[in-house]
Amino acid sequence: MRLPRPRGPFSEHVFAQLVAEDPTPTAFDATSVDVLADEDAQVALWALYELSYRGFEEVEPDREWSPALLTTRAQVEAAFEQSLRELTASAVGEVEGLPEQVADQLVALVDADDGPSLAQYLQRTATEEQYREFLVHRSLYHLKESDPHAFGIPRLDGAPKVALAELQYDEFGGGRPDRLHSTLFARALEGAGLEPAYGAYVDVVPPPTLAVNNAMSLFALHRRLRGALMGHLAAFESTSSLPCKRCSGGAARLGFDSRVSDYFDEHVEADAVHEQLATRSICQRLVEQEPELHRDVLVGAAACLRLEALSGQWMIDAWEQGASALLPTDQEDVA
Repeated sequence: MRLPRPRGPFSEHVFAQLVAEDPTPTAFDATSVDVLADEDAQVALWALYELSYRGFEEVEPDREWSPALLTTRAQVEAAFEQSLRELTASAVGEVEGLPEQVADQLVALVDADDGPSLAQYLQRTATEEQYREFLVHRSLYHLKESDPHAFGIPRLDGAPKVALAELQYDEFGGGRPDRLHSTLFARALEGAGLEPAYGAYVDVVPPPTLAVNNAMSLFALHRRLRGALMGHLAAFESTSSLPCKRCSGGAARLGFDSRVSDYFDEHVEADAVHEQLATRSICQRLVEQEPELHRDVLVGAAACLRLEALSGQWMIDAWEQGASALLPTDQEDVA
């Protein structure tokens, strides 16, 4: 994968430092931007995080641990984490005081979520071009599906560790490379006439989609945020089964290649099981072991719900206005 295009002076300088012989930190002024909505900050953070996943062709592998680049990343992360905690404070506050256990509080968070029904729009209303745009948005995560949450395995112990390993075993194909969920999504992209290469569409996705992915990496790459990572997983799995059924129905309605529906069909039954694993066998047991992680579990779940809502609303707003939900580039129209 090649480095994405810069989207402003900050990312331009960060990308230059990624390939510089002797990198230096890049100053980030958190007081001058809304980090959640700022594409310059979000694409820079995404690229810095990608050093811990697949990396870039033009960037040396040892740059993952460059002190200068980590200093830059930490500046953006601090502002990003603060924004996420502010974004989720109200939702977390509403369930945190409930007498129920954390698993039931997670269910209450999901039930209270009033985000737009993107899956319903795809099932009933979306055009072929809009459905393809949805797949492009999702490609940023689903081509590395479950990789961020896998960072949690060495950071847990006992029952939560075993449950997470069980869940991840399914996500990674149950021992069958051809059933790896990221591979299934790559096939879905091909079935829709899209490019299946990892990171192919980073240049056209907007800030909310970058933020969805960056939140997972923020939680994944900091051991202290393991509670938020598992809460995020619980919310993600709890909001997957029915939406996947609707997405599959939308693909069938539009006459897409069966590889598109196959991806979503795979998740309808599996994620109903994963929901219980994530909320009760992982999060509930984790909080029993480490009560101090209780609030972070709820923050991670609420962050998942709110960021997905912002990304979904971006798409629906654009489509209802007759516009593309992707950013313009000099490249050919991806759809």
